[in-house]
Amino acid sequence: MLKVLLSLLALVALPVLSGALWVGYDAYTTGFSATVEPTALEVAVIRRFRRAAIPSQIRNMPNPVPMSQAVLTEGLDHFADHCAVCHANDGSGETPIGKNVNPRVPDLRLPQIQSMSDGELFFTIHNGIRFTAMPAWGEGDMEKDRGSWKLVHFIRHLPQLSHEELDRMQSLNSKTPHQDEGTTHHH
Repeated sequence: MLKVLLSLLALVALPVLSGALWVGYDAYTTGFSATVEPTALEVAVIRRFRRAAIPSQIRNMPNPVPMSQAVLTEGLDHFADHCAVCHANDGSGETPIGKNVNPRVPDLRLPQIQSMSDGELFFTIHNGIRFTAMPAWGEGDMEKDRGSWKLVHFIRHLPQLSHEELDRMQSLNSKTPHQDEGTTHHH
């Protein structure tokens, strides 16, 4: 029995030790730079761990908020005001913040995001993602968080955004104090 236990420990310890040495070497050569793109292996491992960290009952949960034009409009308005600063109005992630964090802000229109379940998207919005730039936006009890579920509907709509919707979003985007200087009079 001890032999089996030691063998299992070696099977687990070897990859962990080699990973630690690799990360240590990488940190030694590049520091903690956010400019270094993670490898495909790092991304695959992190995605697998992230998916496994979402409780299955939530991951498999369908969106309890019925889709309607009003829900889509609420999601669009919220996304433009809160999410677009990192994700861009079109969901591409092509913003100064989105391009300068690591891991990079994902393009929400791509299949790897659109293929996530409604529950996975909800859980990510509500709880954020540790060690990334994605904050937790959910307020209080997950069962009462209808706003995050509305955003799930909007994220599903991103690949079909119209020019009119993009224009509306532009008018709703948050402004920094510097951006407001041109429109605000100081006395």
